[in-house]
Amino acid sequence: QVQLVESGGGLVQAGDSLRLSCAASGRTFSNYAMAWFRQAPGKEREFVAATTRSGSSTNYADSVKGRFTISGDNAKNTVYLQMNSLKPEDTAVYYCALGFYTGSTRDYDYPYWGQGTQVTVSS
Repeated sequence: QVQLVESGGGLVQAGDSLRLSCAASGRTFSNYAMAWFRQAPGKEREFVAATTRSGSSTNYADSVKGRFTISGDNAKNTVYLQMNSLKPEDTAVYYCALGFYTGSTRDYDYPYWGQGTQVTVSS
């Protein structure tokens, strides 16, 4: 089995920064992709960012380009999401996911998910 645990969420003001972490444990894989999705109240879950374990490929939603950065620590099987210039519309539960399709923006391609961490941005 694979377990994903997110951390780093919280309540911040517009313009502030947060860094989310997602640690994977359990079964190991030679090649995989990790991604962040988010879901705001009353809205569909949406793609935020993705990367491969090697970091050779990254992908971002248009809404976060230039503000968010995804990165990883291969030794720790951990992926991070650095979020800068946060806006109220970034408020959502952020989920970490692991899959096997490089660069995928679709939740179908990620069979393993964390429980989510709340990010709230006040104006």
